[in-house]
Amino acid sequence: MGTSSPHVSVWSRVNMCAGWISEICCSCFISSPCSVHINMASGDDDDPIIEEIDVYLAKSLADKLYLFQYPVRPSTMTYDDVNHLSAKIKPKQQRVELEMAIDAMSPNYCRSKGEQIALNVDGTTYDETNTYSAKMMDKQTFCSIQATTNTSRYAAAVFRKGELHVTPLTGILQMRPSFSYLDKADTKTREREAANEGGDSSQDEAEEDAKAITVRFARPESEQARQRRIQSYEFLQKKQAEEPWVHLHYHGVKDGRSEHERQYMFCQSVDASENSELVKTPKEYLAMLMPPLAEEKVVKPVGPSNVLSMAQLRTLPLGEQVKTLMKNVKVMPFANLMGLLASGTDSTATLRCIQQVALLVQGNWVVKSDVLYPKNTCSPHSGVPAEVLCRGRDFVMWRFTLERSVMRKEIASIIKLPPEDVKEFLEHVAVPRVNRGWEFLLPTDGDFIKKHPDVAHRQHMLWLGIQSKLEKVFNFSKEDFMPKNSPQPEPVHVSGEQRLKMAQERAQGNQSSLQKDLNARRAGSSVHVKQEPLSDREDEPMDTSSSSIPNGSVNGYPSATSPALDHTNGNGGSPANTASLELQDFVIKTFRKHFVLTLNEFKRLFNLHLASMPVGRSVFPSISDHMLQDAILLCQCKQIMVPFPAQTTAAPDEQKVFGLWETGEEFDKQRRLLYDLFTKSYKECCISHAGMWYLKGTIPS
Repeated sequence: MGTSSPHVSVWSRVNMCAGWISEICCSCFISSPCSVHINMASGDDDDPIIEEIDVYLAKSLADKLYLFQYPVRPSTMTYDDVNHLSAKIKPKQQRVELEMAIDAMSPNYCRSKGEQIALNVDGTTYDETNTYSAKMMDKQTFCSIQATTNTSRYAAAVFRKGELHVTPLTGILQMRPSFSYLDKADTKTREREAANEGGDSSQDEAEEDAKAITVRFARPESEQARQRRIQSYEFLQKKQAEEPWVHLHYHGVKDGRSEHERQYMFCQSVDASENSELVKTPKEYLAMLMPPLAEEKVVKPVGPSNVLSMAQLRTLPLGEQVKTLMKNVKVMPFANLMGLLASGTDSTATLRCIQQVALLVQGNWVVKSDVLYPKNTCSPHSGVPAEVLCRGRDFVMWRFTLERSVMRKEIASIIKLPPEDVKEFLEHVAVPRVNRGWEFLLPTDGDFIKKHPDVAHRQHMLWLGIQSKLEKVFNFSKEDFMPKNSPQPEPVHVSGEQRLKMAQERAQGNQSSLQKDLNARRAGSSVHVKQEPLSDREDEPMDTSSSSIPNGSVNGYPSATSPALDHTNGNGGSPANTASLELQDFVIKTFRKHFVLTLNEFKRLFNLHLASMPVGRSVFPSISDHMLQDAILLCQCKQIMVPFPAQTTAAPDEQKVFGLWETGEEFDKQRRLLYDLFTKSYKECCISHAGMWYLKGTIPS
């Protein structure tokens, strides 16, 4: 019902009675003397009093009256005619749950969807714990949240026979639909998936059956630790769960019990002496209408002490926002980070901030280890110091800069940390895959790398520094984790011993010819490419023209117009000796990295090396193919005589295969045996087809 005037408006509707009454009666928040003056005049000068309304304070329901709000429905669509199946309350927490029936016979109800939801939630079996006993979604639950924790200024009022009866509100609750049944459906789905997978998700993740167990005794809890535990979210959730539910019996709006309870909304005594709360002096009344600002207290919502809301987060400086987000998320693309920050945030400033707390891995940002494990802390699992944890986690992140997937056992064998810590490192940035170990959590963000090449290059240089430190700590090299190039079958007609002897003789004779050639080049104005035939075979020139080397040199040597060449005073030292040492050093480094190369591939790498040198710095004279081959044979390498098939389409340079022969390592003997396999011809038992060798009889005619 409703009555309105310019100053007072009252409406009420009873929703629930039974000791605990929810009453939607509002819009009259009055604390006043025993009468209310209603003024119908519009001007300030002429303001006569036309009516006085007595106000009474009803106390019968003062500690039991709740205001229920239903924000998901308009006021014209009430739940008065809906069948309420059950109701319960936790008085201390002011939590209420209402279970209401759904009209499954309504033309707007989708029966197939209702049955599917019930099947997902309860499964095919029936027991007493099923949420939906009718095998279809025929009810819904409403849970309450507190609209405000301070209800001292709110009251419900009833206007009758010229009297206004006011009852203070105990709580204001908003009733919203609960979707806990979806959590139950997800739990059922995960249980089914776990049963189907049966065991560990990855075969390589299986741990040994027997392992050492470290026994630790809990330390006495300090007062500071106790206070943190009491304020923690887990503790608060546990305390809230301990309060039992009080089950209620619901009475409808037109029920006789509801009408009886509604009478308690009126003051039972009209004696003014018992309503002294409404008898105030003008000063006290003004203070109640306009309380001082100091009395206003902002009550923060209950939550974990280590969690910030997005509103609180955006009050922090940009650097702290980025650090907090990365510390919680662990790995994130830059685009997602910008989406979490306030609109209008400068991306350049964000890039500066994120580089202080995160590292770039495959185009995505991963929080730094020292942010997760600050100094003077230790592992919560094993007690390992933070410095050791940071080194181990940096190694895991570095491995993901090289490849998409890693094996946990391989990681653990190198960093030598407890399995719990290793698993925590991997869970931060990766997910387990069947038979593939742990795969990086996010796809490579190539767009960020293309858009910010300077940042990507800076991060690459930073990773090189981290790599050098890790190599010293864990005693490994990057090549240990790089895939070795498989030797490509290519034939040569001269044995390795013969080539070695020829190379030694040619190297001794080349010293003087190189010096003469250098002097001739200094005197001439143009440069020509020197061609050296190898014994009785055709010439094999190497293309090192100036168009392919953008460093002001021709064939790797400065031209007459190059500013780096002093034609008067020379270039300091013997260029032949310098070139020979430089070339040998390049050969050794290249074959230490690749082990097996064709002449064609080695020439390509050599050209790239020349192109990367600064303008005028190159000390290489005219280099022919034969000189490259001689230099290779002088650097503990040998030519592998691979018998190519007669119909091969490989070029001559691609048929010349060189392999690293002597390194001083224990694997030299095995490597030589492998080379020897590719020098044999198996024509007696094999047949060549389409460039490949097959056992006779295995290819259909």
